[in-house]
Amino acid sequence: MSQGDEPQLGLFAPGELPEKPAAQKRRRGPRPVEAVEAGDQQRALAAALPEHLYLGTSSWSFPGWQGIVWAGAESQQRLARHGLAAYASHPLLNGVGLDRTYYQTLPTEEYADYAAVVPEDFRFLVKAHEAVTVSRWPEHDRYGSKRGLDNPLFLDAAYATDEVVAPFAEGLGEKAGPLVFQFAPQDLGSPESFADHLHRFLAALPRGPFYAVEIRNREALTPRYLEALADVGAVHCVNRHPRMPEVDAQARAIAAFDGPAFVCRWMLRPGLTYQGGYRRYHPFDRLVDDDLTTRRALAEIALGMAERGKPVFVTANNKAEGCAPLSLFRLAEEVVRLAEE
Repeated sequence: MSQGDEPQLGLFAPGELPEKPAAQKRRRGPRPVEAVEAGDQQRALAAALPEHLYLGTSSWSFPGWQGIVWAGAESQQRLARHGLAAYASHPLLNGVGLDRTYYQTLPTEEYADYAAVVPEDFRFLVKAHEAVTVSRWPEHDRYGSKRGLDNPLFLDAAYATDEVVAPFAEGLGEKAGPLVFQFAPQDLGSPESFADHLHRFLAALPRGPFYAVEIRNREALTPRYLEALADVGAVHCVNRHPRMPEVDAQARAIAAFDGPAFVCRWMLRPGLTYQGGYRRYHPFDRLVDDDLTTRRALAEIALGMAERGKPVFVTANNKAEGCAPLSLFRLAEEVVRLAEE
């Protein structure tokens, strides 16, 4: 798995209910996951937010969110397969990150299944398959005989077009948000050569979908890299991560390039590893460490982009502050507070 992501199961499991003979009672579907009832204050807060501000968590299958997102106790497996509709009914959660797509490609039909259970104004932030973004397969048992070898699909536009972009765009349709190409920490060569290679790759992808690029090598965050993105209408995915500069510093770096949208993944505060964050925050049912610096920066960015009519996509990880939905609720409060000043 890439750093920090929780396992994310498919929406529907094959063979979940046994087939019954026609003479028997008609087969019933699984019991729906019940959403917690949002209060008047949360609904009013959602109504006061800028248009095209999409707030979502990195996946949704966390039993610890009982009383925050879920009305009752649910297993991780049930939430992964049947919880998306309940999640998307919350007035402050109009987006979500699909992380499982980093580990395996999904067919068009599975994307369509996700899209079918959320409202029209809901957006998915999807991570592209890692085969496109690792130059050498990591030394991990799950890679089998490939581990440690050069990856021939690295920045392969033909593979990305057929196996990543097409199912994403066709399956999600209007509910597709950013398609994020995440580059884990690795040897990318010189910043200049990486920027040029990335530009050729992005330029060869189909026009139409919205592309974002997330890097964890801070030395790669150069004007040449940002120019490469701007030239093809893509954006840098700002990420709150110990390996990268602060969110506001990344935002200042990209400001001059005036991208079509702002994309941020709020993941992990400095001083923590993902394993340490899991131990500190699990079961992710409360805020433990308020990251006021990131919250304020994101609120200011959201307002600035709204004034220019541009969308903002923010996804939060449980390991950012302890509970991803509560992080987003506090962010929404900060956005409205700043707007009213």
